[in-house]
This record gives sequence, C-alpha cells and structure tokens, in this order.
Amino acid sequence: MNEEERKLFKRSNAAGGGDLASATPPLARWRLVLGKYAKPKMPSVLNSDQQRMSDALELLYSREYKGRGVRQDARMGPGSLDPSQLNVTKWLDEVKELFPKSTCEKITKHALERYGMVDLINDAETLKNMEPSTDLLCAVLSLKGQMKGSVLAEARRLIARVVEEIKRKLMADVRNAISGRVNRFSHSAYKTARNFDARDTIRRNLKNWDPERRQLVVSEPRFFQRVTRHIPWEVIICIDQSGSMVNSVIHSAVMAGILAALHMVQVKLVIFDTSIVDLSDHASDPVEVLMSVQLGGGTNIGAAVRYCEQLVSQPTRTVLVLVTDFCEGGDPRNLIGAVRRLRESGVKLIGLASLDMECTAWYDEKLAGRLAAEGMEIAALTPVELANWLSEVMHRSGS
Repeated sequence: MNEEERKLFKRSNAAGGGDLASATPPLARWRLVLGKYAKPKMPSVLNSDQQRMSDALELLYSREYKGRGVRQDARMGPGSLDPSQLNVTKWLDEVKELFPKSTCEKITKHALERYGMVDLINDAETLKNMEPSTDLLCAVLSLKGQMKGSVLAEARRLIARVVEEIKRKLMADVRNAISGRVNRFSHSAYKTARNFDARDTIRRNLKNWDPERRQLVVSEPRFFQRVTRHIPWEVIICIDQSGSMVNSVIHSAVMAGILAALHMVQVKLVIFDTSIVDLSDHASDPVEVLMSVQLGGGTNIGAAVRYCEQLVSQPTRTVLVLVTDFCEGGDPRNLIGAVRRLRESGVKLIGLASLDMECTAWYDEKLAGRLAAEGMEIAALTPVELANWLSEVMHRSGS
C-alpha cells in the first residue's frame, strides 16, 4: 500500500466510520498497509470482509506502482482499473459499503484526479449513485464537454445538488453581511429571530406575568428594524475559467446567485478565457452558469477587464471582482491600463486569486503586484469574507 492508502486507512479507523474499518485488528491493518506485496509472508491474516477492503484499495492504488514502473507480478493478484478487469459500479458500491463517507469521498477524488478513472462520471447510473461533493463537481465540470444524453442530464442534477448545498451554507452569512446592520433605535413588524429584542419584549409584556405558573406570557414580541441600503450598487464579477480556477468558478457562480437575490445589488457576470461570455442574464442561476463554463484554454485577462469597462454605468457605485490566477496570456499593458482607467473613474477593484472555502491559491505574484500598485486590492478570500469586504466598501462610500 502506498502513502495515499496508508493515510486513507488511518483516517478510516480514526473516524470510526464503517464497522469493518474500525474493527480491523492490528495485524490485519499491517497487511492492508503493506498491500499485496505482503501476501506471500502474511497469507491468512485477513478475513473475507478485510480482503474486500484490500481488493478495493488495491484495484485503485496499484496504478501508483504502474506509474513508477514497478513490475506487476501475476502472482500478486490483479492490480489495475482497466475496464476489462473492473466493473466500476460494483467497485464504487464496495468502497461506499466498506469505508466511511469522508474516506469514500477522498478515494473517489483520487480515482478521478490522480488516476483518471473517468468511467465514474461517464455512466449515468454510476454518477447518480455517487456522493455529491465539491471535488466531484470539479471533475464533472472538467469533463462536461464530453458528456451527452442521460449522463449530461445526471451531471446537471448533480451540479444543482452541490450548488444548493453551498448556497445553504453561505446564504445567511452573505445576506447578513450585505443587507445591513441592526438598527437598535427602531422596531419592525418583520419578525425574524436575529432581530428579536428580548429586553423590550419583557418590558412590554410584564403586565402578562402569571404569578401562579411563574411564567411571562408574551403576547407582544418586539423586533429590531434593520437598516436597509436603498441605493443599488453594481457588482461585476469577472471569472477566469481556466482549469486551475475550477473551485473559484464554482463559488463565484454561487456568490453571484446569492448577490443577485439582494435588492441593493445589481449583478453582472462575465466568464472568460481567450473569449468572453456575458452571463449577466443568468447571474441568478448558478446551475445555468456552471453548465455554460468551458474549463481550459488560454487566458486574456486584459480583454475581459476592458469588456467589463463597458458594463459600468455608475462608477462610484460599482465594484469589479476579478477572479483569476493573474497568468496573463495577452499583453499585460492592456490589463494594467484598463485597471488604471477603472480606478480613476471611481470603480472599486478587487482581484481574487482564490474564492473558495480553502483560500489557498498559486498565482502570478509579479502581475498581481503591478495591479495592486494601480489600486486593485489583491486577496484570496472565502465567499463570506468577500461579502464582508463588499459591505465595508459600500459602508465607506455612504451607501
């Protein structure tokens, strides 16, 4: 078993995730760690269920040995994921049964990204049975252009499920950050838990105190009113759809959908590589945006930013969010000139090397530094951090 297998098996036992994994005795664990090459010396330490675990891991991670030129001895048993030797659906069912959810997702990620096991997402039934995750969505988006018919329809359903889960996690925080602060000097009939005024509610309902039951009967709950920003802002989200930006593309699309639902924000959405596609009409529909993405190709950031210049109608109330790795394929002077003009007109500028939950990214620091010198803030942010930044910009500008 290689290093990836050892890490996965350790996580499986630590998580207490399937009974099979957590009940494995030490000697059997060593047999699983060492893999098929320990079989001649440890031929009988695995029971039938543990052997299934070994076979499931071996069928995937033996590709590591092949990639390094290690001889695959027939006496050691099967060791590939070739279609003639493996039913992908059956293998996936085995992995889901034998390992906890987190380990299963990690194994699936390795199968897709590291070992190119694209059969997992080229069969509609297999795709339907896979656990939705951002990693799986990344793989689907990368291969979406090759999908047709029922597979493409299943891919759309998977995209919708993952998008809905991301939105569910982000919606409240983003809405709170952008919509405004609590106004503690005015009350509202809009009843929501986060606006509840406990102190005034008690004061107003003291007349309803029941001494026998020793309870306060609340007949008139009180709620704070929220400060609402009535002057709309334009937020232009310009997304680099090169392959390295796939996680940021997903979260940018979801972020655009959340912002588009807010009355104080008008969202315009542009995706680009060497071509430019204006998806502003679909900004409220992240699924449609992601179905339109074509990952890969070259990158002309300057052309995309110049296009965004044309979309600006009220510069002092416009924010341009450029999501890119700053690896410019065109003449960087065009990009720098466009950023300078936008900044001088009053547009607020932020360049994001990453917009996802991890906030880690590789990017061209030299070009990013030149843009920072022109007034563009450079960062790697989570969607909620971006929402807080937008709120701060709007607040400073007297929104």
